[in-house]
Amino acid sequence: MTPFIIFTFSFLMIPVLMLYVKSSTRRFVISYVLSLLVVYILTQWQGIFLMSVSLFFLPPVLVMGNLYKRKAAARSVLTAGIITILAESLVSLVIGYAFGFDPVSRFKQFMMESIAAMPPGIRDILPKDQDWYVNFIVQVIPLYLIFVALFYTFVSHGISRWLLNKTGEGIPGLRPMREWMLQKSLVWIYLVVFVLDLFINPASISLISTLLMNAMPLLMLAFAIQAICFLFFVAHVNKWKPILPIVAIVLLCFMPPLFIVYSLLGVFDVAFPIRERFKKNI
Repeated sequence: MTPFIIFTFSFLMIPVLMLYVKSSTRRFVISYVLSLLVVYILTQWQGIFLMSVSLFFLPPVLVMGNLYKRKAAARSVLTAGIITILAESLVSLVIGYAFGFDPVSRFKQFMMESIAAMPPGIRDILPKDQDWYVNFIVQVIPLYLIFVALFYTFVSHGISRWLLNKTGEGIPGLRPMREWMLQKSLVWIYLVVFVLDLFINPASISLISTLLMNAMPLLMLAFAIQAICFLFFVAHVNKWKPILPIVAIVLLCFMPPLFIVYSLLGVFDVAFPIRERFKKNI
């Protein structure tokens, strides 16, 4: 797979989503079926993979498209899209197991073969214990699935909404980032997960260890984004240009260890009335 193909895969849902919103149900079904037939005729058996991928993304397209037609809030659209993709992923795994296909074992085998085929210089960068490394990758598969669902849903929503609004649809968008605020209950969840993570052996393959491995990065990401939202708020209240949050985003991209600092700032933003104090001091 070339980098260009991987890049274009990010936008798979967009044309189908736009077609569904702009067309009647009958016209959409006819257009979609004809497009699949054209793909199959042009690519023959290789097209089966493309058709399977297209059919996989059809349910989130229908769910998000229906919400677009009803002019639902952007948060509802994103939540529905993410849940639909995750549910499909789970159903696909269950169906695979039901038919005797173990996708997790196949993925583990694929990882072992990929590591064995790597040049020695690259293998030296990886952890010495390859079994532990592969098991770790397998344990965080749920995290990968969640990130994939988040990525596809946000990219599809952002670009589709922009294009549809160009045609006069009036699709609602998210509130400005400076107004975003996580639920306070997530602070307690974050603290519990953080404390438990200090006492769990990283080499453990227990259920609790797996849950923590998947929950901790998600919570850190959520609160790091909350910190960025807080910086947008500070810039807005002080009537600055949004240079501060933009620089913070750039630093975070090039210095991943800052995730810990950002996530703690996000926790303080949610847990304490920092924003009210900023408003009073201005």
